[in-house]
Amino acid sequence: MSTPRSDRRRWLQQSLMSTTALTCAPLTTLAATSPAPAAGTQRLWYRRPADEWVQALPVGNGRLGAMVFGGISTERLQLNENSFFAGGPYAPPLPKAREALPKIRQLIFAGQYAEAQKLADETFIPKPGGQMAYQPLAELSLHFPGLENAAGYERSLDLAGAVASTSFTTKDFGRPSTWTREVYASAVDDVIVVRLSSTRAKALHVVLQLSAPHQQQVQIEDGHTLVVTGRSPDQGEISGRLPFECRVQVRATGGRLRSERGGLAVEGADEVLLLIAGATGYKRYDDVSGDPTAANRAVLAKLAGRTEAELRAAHQAAHRALFERFSLDLGQGPNAALPTDERIARSTEGKDPGLAALYVDYGRYLLLASSRAGTRHPANLQGLWNERTNPPWQSKWTININAQMNYWPAEACQLGETLEPLVCLVEDLAQTGQRVAREAYGAPGWVAFHNTDVWRVATPTDGSFWGLWPMGGVWLLQNLWEAWLYRRDVAFLRRIYPLMKGAAEFQLATLVRDPKSGKLVTCPSLSPENAHPFGSSLCAGPACDNQLLRDLFAHTAEAARTLKTDADFARQCLATREQLPPDRVGSSGQLQEWQEDWDLRAPEIHHRHVSHLYALFPSDQITPEETPALFAAARNALTRRGDDATGWGIGWRINLWARLKDGNHAHEVLALLLQPERSYPNLFDAHPPFQIDGNFGGASGIVEMLVQSHRGRVELLPALPSAWPTGRVQGLAARGGFVLDMDWAGGAVQRLRVQARKEGCAERCELRWAGGQATLKLQPGQVAVLERRGDQLITA
Repeated sequence: MSTPRSDRRRWLQQSLMSTTALTCAPLTTLAATSPAPAAGTQRLWYRRPADEWVQALPVGNGRLGAMVFGGISTERLQLNENSFFAGGPYAPPLPKAREALPKIRQLIFAGQYAEAQKLADETFIPKPGGQMAYQPLAELSLHFPGLENAAGYERSLDLAGAVASTSFTTKDFGRPSTWTREVYASAVDDVIVVRLSSTRAKALHVVLQLSAPHQQQVQIEDGHTLVVTGRSPDQGEISGRLPFECRVQVRATGGRLRSERGGLAVEGADEVLLLIAGATGYKRYDDVSGDPTAANRAVLAKLAGRTEAELRAAHQAAHRALFERFSLDLGQGPNAALPTDERIARSTEGKDPGLAALYVDYGRYLLLASSRAGTRHPANLQGLWNERTNPPWQSKWTININAQMNYWPAEACQLGETLEPLVCLVEDLAQTGQRVAREAYGAPGWVAFHNTDVWRVATPTDGSFWGLWPMGGVWLLQNLWEAWLYRRDVAFLRRIYPLMKGAAEFQLATLVRDPKSGKLVTCPSLSPENAHPFGSSLCAGPACDNQLLRDLFAHTAEAARTLKTDADFARQCLATREQLPPDRVGSSGQLQEWQEDWDLRAPEIHHRHVSHLYALFPSDQITPEETPALFAAARNALTRRGDDATGWGIGWRINLWARLKDGNHAHEVLALLLQPERSYPNLFDAHPPFQIDGNFGGASGIVEMLVQSHRGRVELLPALPSAWPTGRVQGLAARGGFVLDMDWAGGAVQRLRVQARKEGCAERCELRWAGGQATLKLQPGQVAVLERRGDQLITA
């Protein structure tokens, strides 16, 4: 739920009254292998329980998630399962679209944009005009009778260990007792684990109740397992057809277990272990015949005889194997020892460089928690976590920037495995989008627009002003292409090439000749969510479309050459690429958003989207070396657009300013993202309301300030702000198949370690830094080390 700013400030002011502090280790020098981060730097922690959802702490295994509130006498775990959406399989038809398409194009080329939009609403937007909403799965409430007068309270989220903990002490008959509650979501065992313990023997008394917003019934099985079952809700004209089940198995050491108030009660236990399993009947976007009860029983049956210590060890080993590939240290200022909410409240003081490093660590943690191989569902608008039955924007996948932004940090931070669900999403859309391409355009290949849901609907939605943008799938493919550039895995390229070819086939078939410019353009289309001066968003050939298509056609042709296939098709892609409109510089020196010079007359000159700057980031079409005039125009356009936007809009701007090589300006924009108006107490991005893409975009931007690796060169500290004169990063991946460890001082690189991946690395690593450059020739798996000697970096 969105938190009013006044309430958030009051909560922060109450938190600031406490004086507990952490001790943080100082910055150390770079080692050949990644040392352990400074104590306390990779965790979120607080002095009081969460009052609201945006103060709770998230755990997740990519499929199952929980928000942990850390209450004292009552604990709340709000649960999610990533396939649980409203409705059921549906595929909205577009029976009038193909017939109306020529008329819509005619109206657009005639400048009758409002009329074109009206006709498009009537023919290209199916009824109902929305998509299905992501749903909360269940709620687990834990009531602890008699617990009061707690002291020494602390709740925390260990990012490296992936455990949320709550601890406090009470005095019973003059004797202090310490109470500890720990929650983690194991990807290895596909279960959420809760451990309750106390230093006082036989002291644990807890009543557990399980409920769900869409419950059919709650029951107790075998005297020790709570079960809630139900079905997805109806939404609009779509009937709810997706069954779900959540079950909580209770293991008590000592004490007695009995039913109470429709739940289970544990009395006098030494320790209590809860195993939470959740599932739906989702098998595919068109198949909900799965048995969630059988799935949950199978998960829990495999855990029989396993101790909590064994479950935790397996969970943490799997998490650390991914999380500890990368580390970042930007130094620790005087605010580093404060609880996380207090650090956010004081972020404007400029005394906490470590908060930026924590933001990257949190982004990596959230990506691992919300996107894992083994599921077909990538991180959605809220990652994995949602408490509402009608969440903002249905908490689905918005694919005109937001879903793509979720994965910007993945490859650079060596979390390529998290991309697997995104590949699966694109594979599904290539199937459902094929029908839309054929039905609405009479075209081959596949198309997706600006949104989709768990049922992989590929038709336009929400109205043509927002939805009639046929480039959503094209932009998703750019994320997949980036994975190829970083990993150079030919098997992966072979997998994604049919997706690229299908998207290119559609675009080749549907581009039309602009009667004014003579260029090939998309029509109808729009510059995402932004109105031009003529009462509509619909237009022909906006800048972002041309930029996306230049990448699609070039990347598809390169993939075909690498795979030694489809030579004629590759030539067609490249020939068509040359007929696209070029980027244009407007009368005020700005990079134009549309083919016409409309930018300064547009209704929202500070619009959150900056889609015409795709060519600067995440693409590499605009650089100071190859396209200096466009580079200057991009800077002009970004300056005019302004820095203060939604959370994800700020996240995008950090990356753009980093690509503009302006580290201090990028840092100023980052400061906007870290302040209380843009970060909730649990460090979730305050869009507002919460959207997780701001977290991922911000993390990406911080990394982009340290290393950039496009256009065949690896640039060291290309946008380092003066606020980070000394630091260290390890395990940062670069395109071409290289992994870097680097430390710097006085704003200059002091030591660099470059390792080529064991498979697929490029033959040469072109390095650049302020005042120098070098070329390394590395064999797969080989390591090179450079150290500063005077004004030079030389091989150690």
